[in-house]
Amino acid sequence: MLVRQMEPLIVIGIVAMIAVIGYFAWQMEKKRREAFRSWAEQHGWSYSHAKDRSIYHRFSFLDKLNQGSNRYAAHVVQGEWKGRDSIGFSFHWETYSTDSKGNRQTHHHWVGVVASQISGDGFPELKISPESFLHRIGHALGAQDIDFESIEFSKKFEVKSKDKKFAFDFCNTGMMEYLLQHPKTALELQGNWIAVFDSHKLEPDEVEPLLEHIDAIRSHMPGYLFRD
Repeated sequence: MLVRQMEPLIVIGIVAMIAVIGYFAWQMEKKRREAFRSWAEQHGWSYSHAKDRSIYHRFSFLDKLNQGSNRYAAHVVQGEWKGRDSIGFSFHWETYSTDSKGNRQTHHHWVGVVASQISGDGFPELKISPESFLHRIGHALGAQDIDFESIEFSKKFEVKSKDKKFAFDFCNTGMMEYLLQHPKTALELQGNWIAVFDSHKLEPDEVEPLLEHIDAIRSHMPGYLFRD
């Protein structure tokens, strides 16, 4: 009898807990929007928190964005950084799995992206990411990336490009030393865009440091790469 009397209270407690969690999540999201909007206004950029599927089509040349389904960007800031067109956003995609009972589960993935245009006549695709356990398994199974004279750099990063000469030009001694000081760097370069990625939603206080990070990477590219 006591258990039956307690059941409504338990249900009410669960509903109240969900409501409290939802309220705090809404408050946090509101603060993120305000922080993004404030940063954008200070730097003369535009800002939109709404889902934007056009960003995927605009940047579909980035392999990092070509995963899963239901792809869209949110919290998009756009403007000029030191005279170069630049953008920052959180990017979402979904993957699916099925449990032993045949129930389909949806998995949501987010990555933070900051990208800037750089001068030049268009560069070959180049991808650099931290070496991971899965990468090492791939190497053991015969997958190939580009190795460099710096054993430490080759152990820390996976570098891929169809243009091996360009990869060596890009990953010069100064660049390797810089990236070793920033071991979490994940980047893609193609055409006139260079993008860096974070492993979570982009936060307002990350936009400027990542733009500066791109500038530093750009400064370590040898000048002859920018000559026609």
